[in-house]
Amino acid sequence: MTFRPLHDRILVRRIEAEEKTAGGIIIPDTAKEKPQEGEVIAIGPGARDESGKLTPLDVKVGDRILFGKWSGTEIKLNSEDLLIMKESDVMGVIETEIQARKAA
Repeated sequence: MTFRPLHDRILVRRIEAEEKTAGGIIIPDTAKEKPQEGEVIAIGPGARDESGKLTPLDVKVGDRILFGKWSGTEIKLNSEDLLIMKESDVMGVIETEIQARKAA
């Protein structure tokens, strides 16, 4: 089954946080917070402005993003926990060193 978000919505898979701290302390599942980082799985076509013109999204499939703790709606698709959120809920795109070099 495939899923295509509508308008300016995106489908995100959470990226799990580290299970150990920098000092080597193992964090139990009950003390972990939900990760606020994710990978974009699918995007909608974009939002329409007042004149009806389609404005494309800034994020693309494969981007690693940072979003708010309570952003999006959790869904289960193909037995996988995913999030659907609006692009405005995304705080930023995390660029790796390789991506930053290509852009320069």
